[in-house]
Amino acid sequence: MLRLGIVGLPNVGKSTLFNALTSANVLAANYPFATKDPNVGRVNVPDPRLDELAKIVEPQRTVPAAVEFVDIAGLVKGASQGEGLGNQFLANIRETDAIVHVVRAFDDDDVLHVMGSVDPVRDREVIEFELALADLSVVEKRLDKVKRSSKTGDKDALAELPALEKANAALTEGRALWHENLSAEERAVLAPLSLLTLKPILYAANVTDAELAGEEGAHIKALRGAIASSGEHAEIVPFSAKIEAELAELPEDDRRGFLESLGLESAGLDRLIRGGYHLLGLQTYFTAGEQEVRAWTIHHGDTAPQAAGVIHTDFERGFIRAETVGYEDFLTHGGWKGAREKGAVRSEGKEYVVKDGDVMLFRFNV
Repeated sequence: MLRLGIVGLPNVGKSTLFNALTSANVLAANYPFATKDPNVGRVNVPDPRLDELAKIVEPQRTVPAAVEFVDIAGLVKGASQGEGLGNQFLANIRETDAIVHVVRAFDDDDVLHVMGSVDPVRDREVIEFELALADLSVVEKRLDKVKRSSKTGDKDALAELPALEKANAALTEGRALWHENLSAEERAVLAPLSLLTLKPILYAANVTDAELAGEEGAHIKALRGAIASSGEHAEIVPFSAKIEAELAELPEDDRRGFLESLGLESAGLDRLIRGGYHLLGLQTYFTAGEQEVRAWTIHHGDTAPQAAGVIHTDFERGFIRAETVGYEDFLTHGGWKGAREKGAVRSEGKEYVVKDGDVMLFRFNV
């Protein structure tokens, strides 16, 4: 399951977005620190292919893939030194797959900004600095321990030391590790620390209704420029907290018409999840049987045994083969029986790289 941690300054639309995404009725108010405790919500990944498969198979249940959002208190300048309420909750997002940084990109004199003016580039730098200092405390502790072990000639410690020292030097200066030229080996060394500034980042830019359906405004353009010049592994997803809040109040059948009336093709939730999947290189495969039709999330490049392991580790360990058919072929031939009769079902082995939309049946022996 994809897990996304939501961060941002107070009053940028974080809690409104989380509330709309998860219908969790989280307190959203026009003053700082309205959210004191971390909120966790799980939402289904919208995928019309799942419904089409269910129409053919008619299973007892249909299980979509899910995304978990973790929303923490708004961070402020000085959070890493105890200012505000956010720093104590950063541990709650260390185990997420990516960070959603909500930035305000609209002007409105009636909605307070904690720093006095709207400037998403500055806000990005403030949050980045606080995340870097939070990471610094983690790296310093590990570095101290590894240094002591390395003095005894511990080979593992000696191998780990250079990466930790490089990370420590950058973080000490308040530089996020996104901007450091870390090798794959250095990243592997640092991975167990779950550092925030090594996670991919998705900027959710809160804009006006008009800008969402029209041309990008100056705030978004400035943010894109700052990200491009930094070399950061990030994407921007514009959304309107106001529209998302209104959508959440509507019955499911009325939402499409509401979006079309605004000139929009999809809701912010759909775009945010698609952005997360693209950022992390994720895709979906399906299992389809009488008991359930289910969507599973895997990485691009995953092999059949790795995909099986998402269901259960025993499936990967005892993998024999995978009966596989493409989504379109499954629909065209009316399910497993028709696809087999037409020769559309393939028997794939351990080297097979799973494709997005594959419908799979695993054979294994433990």
